[in-house]
Amino acid sequence: MKRLGKQTWSFTNSVYVQATGTVVGPTEAEGPLRDCFDRKYNNLYCGEDNWELAERKLLKESIDICLEKKNRNISDVDFFLAGDLLNQTVTSNYVARTLDTPFLGMFSACATSMETLAVGSMLIDGGYGELVLAATSSHHSTAERQFRYPTEFGGQRPETSTFTVTGAGAVLIGSNSSAIRVKEATIGKVVDMGIMNPFDMGAAMAPAAAQTIQAHLRETKRDASYYDYIVTGDLSRVGSGILRKLLQEKGIQLNDNYDDCGVMIYSPDQPVFAGGSGPACAAVVTYGHLLKEMNRGNIKRLLVVATGALLSPLMIQQKESIPCIAHAVSLETEV
Repeated sequence: MKRLGKQTWSFTNSVYVQATGTVVGPTEAEGPLRDCFDRKYNNLYCGEDNWELAERKLLKESIDICLEKKNRNISDVDFFLAGDLLNQTVTSNYVARTLDTPFLGMFSACATSMETLAVGSMLIDGGYGELVLAATSSHHSTAERQFRYPTEFGGQRPETSTFTVTGAGAVLIGSNSSAIRVKEATIGKVVDMGIMNPFDMGAAMAPAAAQTIQAHLRETKRDASYYDYIVTGDLSRVGSGILRKLLQEKGIQLNDNYDDCGVMIYSPDQPVFAGGSGPACAAVVTYGHLLKEMNRGNIKRLLVVATGALLSPLMIQQKESIPCIAHAVSLETEV
């Protein structure tokens, strides 16, 4: 591994995507990317007694699907890296207890998908393992009753609010050659612009995304046009517009090669306010849609910038502002 500047790692010992697995809930199954996911459920309970068990099922099934595609067993995996939104990352912890595999629980809120992928790639590049499984999950109803109001409350939400994605995404990475290589990772810094409104996450996270993208382009000595596609995690329609303006002020132009996973996963006519959010948002769009586009040859160079708001209900009640972070991973097809 080689450090490029302060924030970016270049993986000199090749790290490749081996397989992916994605499972989503009913709203995601009705969206424009519906055909990209491996498994879909038509209700939020997913056949379980409560929503927390449903989220656990989503994560476990995404892992099973991922391993099955490569005809691998969990015993073949050297490290399992995972995280979610719930207190003490209980979804990941309780799934990990069934796997009997070395486990690292990770948390960067909605940026966790790229955090786990970045750290997993570092473990492989450093020779500490040959196969790493990285995964994350979220569930609309588990997140709602933890971070906002009881789901029965039915309070009115502003148009700037986002809709937590119900789903889970897993990726198996290793040193064996494949069509898609994990090339670099840029680790974000915590950015807090003083925004205190938990119903405007896109505006809160956009500056963190801008900081990470600037650092990545500066340290790799690239222009944004180098990438066929740049996606952010879940800035939504509000935050993605702010990001464009912030980067434009720094001389970085995002053109038609930019989109946001929170915008892509839902149709404009779905009742999701400003778009999707949650750790599963970037995970299922990347592992379920974008990597398939890379395998088809439609995308050759991809930069995924997952974004996360590092808040808690208690901090909001204490009138704290919202610190945010963004982690970026670049992936390229092998020519």
